[in-house]
Amino acid sequence: MKPTLFLLAAGMGSRYGGLKQLDGLGPHGETIMDYSIYDAIHAGFGKLVFVIRKDFEQDFRDKIISKYEGHIPCELVFQALDNLPEGFTCPEGRTKPWGTNHAVMMGEGVINEPFAVINCDDFYGRDTYRVMAEFLSNLPEGAKNTYAMVGFRIGNTLSESGTVSRGLCTTDENKLLQSVVERTKIERREGEVKYIDDNGEWAVTPETTPVSMNFWGFTPDYFAYSKEFFKGFLSDPKNMENLKSEFFIPLMVDKLIKDGTATVKVLDTTSKWFGVTYPEDRQSVVEKIQALIDAGEYPEKLF
Repeated sequence: MKPTLFLLAAGMGSRYGGLKQLDGLGPHGETIMDYSIYDAIHAGFGKLVFVIRKDFEQDFRDKIISKYEGHIPCELVFQALDNLPEGFTCPEGRTKPWGTNHAVMMGEGVINEPFAVINCDDFYGRDTYRVMAEFLSNLPEGAKNTYAMVGFRIGNTLSESGTVSRGLCTTDENKLLQSVVERTKIERREGEVKYIDDNGEWAVTPETTPVSMNFWGFTPDYFAYSKEFFKGFLSDPKNMENLKSEFFIPLMVDKLIKDGTATVKVLDTTSKWFGVTYPEDRQSVVEKIQALIDAGEYPEKLF
């Protein structure tokens, strides 16, 4: 069974000020998401599932889905504030979505096969989809509790326009994820990758330190774990009182690792991540995409 690609697109409308401004960075107005989907199809993914907000469904179908139909089956699911387990109601005044893992939970009704989860506005690169498709396709039928994460080499994820925040990963001798520590203010200084440590000092980390860029691989049992843990998350008064609390994927993954329920294999990739972290990054991304086209990695026109 071919794996599915699950694209987190529910924040898209608010971040870009509507789908009309979905930024065209390729020579024919291609978005980063177009390149992701092109790479996923070529890596052997068999279906796309997008999680979006219900209020831009028609716009999304007309402008986005129509491009991919005929190339790969597509499904839409919707993230809504009031989509909560029985017995819970959305706190008054909350407008912020419940986070990335809540978005993942929306896929339960349409995903019955191993699947990868990505951000729709990150350029991950062809090798990333290859290593994840290989991992998911090689899982035995009915596999459970065996997950994966693409671990980008930190040196391949920096911005030329300022510092970045990244989840630095530690792994064991079998390349299984042990922990993800969020570090802020990471940049290349004096030729080395450095970040501000807990003491406020600049600390060096190797160029090849794996970092999480929110590219995960799961099997469908992940949905049931998420549902149970989300109930506990919502039962905590501080998460209900804080109108900006979020149920993130690393929170769920960390619990499953610590409980000994699941393993997460960290997959190495040679791909260079890029995205528009700062407005100044935009031109650099356009140039990087053009360079990949000039090198023959991508056709001039994708779809």
